Amino acid sequence: MLSAYPELVEFLPCKSPEAWVNWALENQTLLLNDHAHCEKKAASTAMNLMYRYVDRDNLLHKMSRLAREELLHFEQVHKLMRNRGVVYEHLTASRYANGMRKHIRTHEPARLVDTLIVGAYVEARSCERFAALAPHLDEELSKFYISLLKSEARHFEDYLALAQEYSGESIDDRVAFFREVEHQLIVEPDTEFRVHSGPPPIAA
Repeated sequence: MLSAYPELVEFLPCKSPEAWVNWALENQTLLLNDHAHCEKKAASTAMNLMYRYVDRDNLLHKMSRLAREELLHFEQVHKLMRNRGVVYEHLTASRYANGMRKHIRTHEPARLVDTLIVGAYVEARSCERFAALAPHLDEELSKFYISLLKSEARHFEDYLALAQEYSGESIDDRVAFFREVEHQLIVEPDTEFRVHSGPPPIAA
């Protein structure tokens, strides 16, 4: 399913653990709830970048489009939840997001570059996870998640291209740095299931 996006597959350090896939299938109500939160947060991130970097023309163009698409995805997930009687509830933030963002540098343009690289990893991982889940879900959810792959892959490409555009130098070292951070967050166990969590804790 991800064969159409070889650059995305190469970008990520690993596949999602099978234990995470099984955990997701056992927690589909929570999966939908957190997925809705993820789409809303993704739109918010794009809008925040537009407010902070008003002089970056290409960023404004791409983030405006991205924010609209993420809000549409939120509406689609929320509709699925309503139709299934799933209540949209507040959830604590995932360890993944905090674990990635705490390494963002604070001076410019490094702050922007790191933020964009983190955005690329978030979108790429979302795409990979939707592809991993789709074959195991009911027809409606499977079709929905497959429909998201193209846009999530494009969001990954946009974030990465913008990071390179605004860096002024090679971003390979920072991409490699965040690749290691992302790998640890994906393979290390988590106590709470989330769309971007690691696998469940190993039973004693």
